[in-house]
Amino acid sequence: MSTAALFVTGTGTDVGKTVVTAAVAALASRPVAVVKPIQTGTDEHDGDTAELARLVPGVDTFEFARYPEPLAPATAARRAGTPPPTPDSVSRRLAELSTEYSTVLVEGAGGVLVPFDEHGNTLLDVAARLSAPVLVVCSPGLGTLNVTALTVREVLRRGLHCPGTVFGSWPREPGTVENCNTTDLPWVTGVPLLGAVEEGAGACSREEFAARARHWLAPDLGGVRPVTAPPD
Repeated sequence: MSTAALFVTGTGTDVGKTVVTAAVAALASRPVAVVKPIQTGTDEHDGDTAELARLVPGVDTFEFARYPEPLAPATAARRAGTPPPTPDSVSRRLAELSTEYSTVLVEGAGGVLVPFDEHGNTLLDVAARLSAPVLVVCSPGLGTLNVTALTVREVLRRGLHCPGTVFGSWPREPGTVENCNTTDLPWVTGVPLLGAVEEGAGACSREEFAARARHWLAPDLGGVRPVTAPPD
């Protein structure tokens, strides 16, 4: 990885950010660190990093803050009475990790405009400090064209690189909507579609997950799946 980190964001909650991050981690150059700067809505025994560690062995996971209520990071921190980590402090810690690990993956919370702290900073403010690329995870279903295009547009507006998008939960029996979105999404976003992680992938065993991951992701992310590129 030529940059300090790869950020993985989503068009919203429950679009498959964690399982996509796990798939990227499974194929990435070792050693790998996966960071969740702020985890909300979990107790001390669960969370996205725990799920990722279950799916991908040999990956080191880090959380910088954790709040029990399933709310936006800034809101969850305020209600917990604990100041959230600042973009500067998070970026410094990520920069330090990048000197120790070949791959650093950073999974965001919610979408790109979800408040990170009381000053209205977002995960993109952290990515901007590191000039890091931002991968966008989205749904393959109805409505994804608009919300994914808006997300990619915001990433690009901040002057950041978006290598592409990934469908976070590809149905076992895709219909007309999903198949059309495979072609249309690169067209409306202007960035390639770099993969589609199959529905229910989180229930795979470690061995099964690692074996299938390469077929879910494009070569840019370590896999063999064909890239669906935007038109010239």
